Parts: sequence; structure tokens; C-alpha cells
Amino acid sequence: MVTVEEVRRLALSLPRSEEALVRDRVKFRVGRIVYLAFSRDESVLGFAYAKEERDALIASAPGTFLPPDPADERFNWVQVRTAAVDADEMRELVLDAWRMVVPRKVAAAYFDTPGPHA
Repeated sequence: MVTVEEVRRLALSLPRSEEALVRDRVKFRVGRIVYLAFSRDESVLGFAYAKEERDALIASAPGTFLPPDPADERFNWVQVRTAAVDADEMRELVLDAWRMVVPRKVAAAYFDTPGPHA
């Protein structure tokens, strides 16, 4: 099971990433763009994900991935049950979501530096 603390540690280590508490929900954003958002009970993590690929991801693991809430369907967004993913899967989801919202140069610089990124 992935915890808020695990996600927080990774998200806050990423350039330009910051944490916000919005309506009792922990969210991570770059500027004004939210790329991660926990449900109030922290059992579901919403994350930035390409709309065109969303249905295929959900179909590949319907017990793990959920469609966005109706209000978020127009966005590049999908959700995952935190109990259904391990730390490695979470790391991949967070990095991919962050990469969607930062400038390409920022992501390239991050991934081009030595370290355990991917």
C-alpha cells in the first residue's frame, strides 16, 4: 500500500513541485497545475495521465485504476487505489504525472542527472 508520506517524499523532491491542502485534500502541483491529488480518506490517488490512454489503462487493471470523477473527465486525469500499487509502481506514476506538467527542459534536466529516477 502506498502512503501519503511516500508520495510526499518523492513529489517534494521533484523540481518546481509543491504541496497544497485544498478542501482537506493533499495535492501536489507545479505552479497552478495539480498533477497528484489524494482523496480525503487517502485511499485513492488521482494523477495526471493522457486522456487518450486512460480507457486502456483502466481496462488493463480495473481493480487498480479508476476513471476520474465526472467533474474531472475533461482533464488528463485518472485515479489509482493506493492499496493496489507498490512503491515502484507509485514512483513511475508520480514521475510520469510530474513530467506531464513541467516544461520539457526541466524534466530533461532532472532525468539527465545521475540518480535513481526511473
